[in-house]
Amino acid sequence: MKTYIPKVDPATKKWWVIDLDDAILGRSAVKVSNILRGKNKPIFTPHMDTGDHVVVVNASGVKVKGKNKPDQLKYYSYSGYPGGLRIRSFAEMISKKPEEVFRMAVRRMLPKNRLGRKMLKKLHIYAGSEHPHIAQQPEQLEIK
Repeated sequence: MKTYIPKVDPATKKWWVIDLDDAILGRSAVKVSNILRGKNKPIFTPHMDTGDHVVVVNASGVKVKGKNKPDQLKYYSYSGYPGGLRIRSFAEMISKKPEEVFRMAVRRMLPKNRLGRKMLKKLHIYAGSEHPHIAQQPEQLEIK
């Protein structure tokens, strides 16, 4: 028996729009990463990019569960220099860079190799409700 290898045509990739207003960060990031990876399709192959494009709107409206969680969740960045460690809370990051918060959550759920970087390029995140991908005719996908 031969192994089935799907033929992936870029023209057959679908576009999805996901509204993150009052959505939970981790739960929505799991669903988006599965779509980017192609795990929702029957032709999923781990070593190929079979996923679709995802347009995320209202990224500034994403929430985390728990009363103190916005202050407890920390984001670390280190410049490599002594004293170069920068620690920011979720509340601080979501007010300054809401797109980056969701991108980091999805990126950490994708493979850590060149295939994962290729999949991440299909993720388009916008803080507001407007996006420039109307011509691709994206379909609405409910997260909640």
